[in-house]
Amino acid sequence: MIRGAYAEATSCVAGDRLGFRLEGGAPGGTVTVVDHATDRVMTTAAVDGDRWTLAVPADWPSRLYRAVFSPGDCAAYFVVRARSPGGRILVSIPFATWQAYNYEGRPGEGLYYTEQPDRAVRVSFDRPGGGPPPQRWEDGLLRWLSRTGYAVDYCSNLDLHDGAARLHRYRLLVVNGHDEYWSTPIRDAVEDFARHGGNVAIFAANTCWWQMRLEDAGRTMVCYRDPVTDPMAAVDPGLVTVEWSGAPVNRPENTLTGVSFRHGAGCWGPDMEAMLVEEYTTRFPEHWVFEGTGLGDGDTFARGAIGYETDAAEHEEVDGVPRATGRDGTPPSFVILATADLRHWRRYGQGGHATMGVHRLGAGVVFNAATVNWGAGLGDPAVDRITRNVLDRLSQPWPHTAWDVIGRAGDLVALTAAENRLFAVTADGALVARDFGGQNLRWRRVGSAGGARCLAAPREATWGKPLGLYALTAAGRLAYRDPVTTRARWTDLGPAPEDATALAACVVIGDHVGVDRFGSGHISAGEDSGAAAKDSGCRLIAGDGAVRDQKISRSGG
Repeated sequence: MIRGAYAEATSCVAGDRLGFRLEGGAPGGTVTVVDHATDRVMTTAAVDGDRWTLAVPADWPSRLYRAVFSPGDCAAYFVVRARSPGGRILVSIPFATWQAYNYEGRPGEGLYYTEQPDRAVRVSFDRPGGGPPPQRWEDGLLRWLSRTGYAVDYCSNLDLHDGAARLHRYRLLVVNGHDEYWSTPIRDAVEDFARHGGNVAIFAANTCWWQMRLEDAGRTMVCYRDPVTDPMAAVDPGLVTVEWSGAPVNRPENTLTGVSFRHGAGCWGPDMEAMLVEEYTTRFPEHWVFEGTGLGDGDTFARGAIGYETDAAEHEEVDGVPRATGRDGTPPSFVILATADLRHWRRYGQGGHATMGVHRLGAGVVFNAATVNWGAGLGDPAVDRITRNVLDRLSQPWPHTAWDVIGRAGDLVALTAAENRLFAVTADGALVARDFGGQNLRWRRVGSAGGARCLAAPREATWGKPLGLYALTAAGRLAYRDPVTTRARWTDLGPAPEDATALAACVVIGDHVGVDRFGSGHISAGEDSGAAAKDSGCRLIAGDGAVRDQKISRSGG
């Protein structure tokens, strides 16, 4: 009877050889190698003794496989990596988390349970087990990918640690299910990938929660979970094996992932089935992630996809819209797309929220579904469409000219930006404002537009000329207002050029005119032969088929 088996590495390249070790091996055994996502039998062979070597055919697709040894039906899992990329998408398999839960509850052998004083702090990959947990959080997406025909390659998450994944050959990295344990090299590799234009899609939760170290050529995983007992504290505090957000590491995972289990929720043990009745609520239906779903604001979806652990960003409700506070390390660019209020889970384990969202990291984009059980919801048409939207968009080069929807324009007829806010004029003559950012914040009325039909604002006050809102009114006048959301008066600055129909503000330095471009966040400078100035200051540019300019002041010009 074969009592257990394990592979000598968590992955290998198609065309290479991979060794397996058996416990209790004897003559007359057999092995069946199966494509885990499709259950397709790839090969069978006889096994004699306590070792077996698989010569991986060069034409095997990059997938997760399991080798089942009999008698005993002992499974050993491994990934076949592509020798050259078969597509733009790379899916990471969380072998480190699988190994962390291996032999849980056994004194000195498992990293769990956390509260157990005699739990292990070092565990080896050279032992049986270390495969998917009974709930198989990763299976739903893996099987869906095989059915839908996406061209994806696979790697072990340990391949991200040592560089074998060759991550920069891909456009999109997919993190799936329950990928809880990350080393510093894994995290550095993923962040570097994103900052240089790679994208990350996290269909997972409890992601990057514990820092771990790999030793013995990657075959031993170390996680003390305690900065006092970990000897690395006296050598390199940044490598201490605690939560990524905890001291002395102080590197919150949500600076990468956008969300964290610190604000998420969990239901464990006999109460785990509570997750099956939960749903996401749509909060930003105009976003590209929801294209083709038919979901509206406040609609629910993904029943059963909210897993037993979720991640969330600390957020506040502002006029009925969730907005990340950023106090917990979540990037300011994080946009919340959907939420689930799970504070009642405190009776099952940990109360909190789930917040699906997206943010920019350097030149890359990070999407996070923020639930461990996303794959189980792929029978839901909305979950299916969202997954396709994410994979399709993020596996392509991100266009530098792409526009992101940040909210509803409604009946706006004029728009400008000043002092980290957007100001606009509505069709009924009101002045409205909202904060900057990608979140779909509501417009708030802040006063009368004073008859404005065009708005402009300089980047900054220049030589005594104020930073504020400048307007071209329907009466052909120029007017000024302080850029505040409290009551303020419009000041008349004098007549505009005859028949003017447009307005812009610029900073003039010598013969160069720099015109503020809304949405770019910077000044675009260049010569303007039609409005060249011979001195420095702040000017308004008005258009009536030609370009005219005039200096501005609070009293006219």
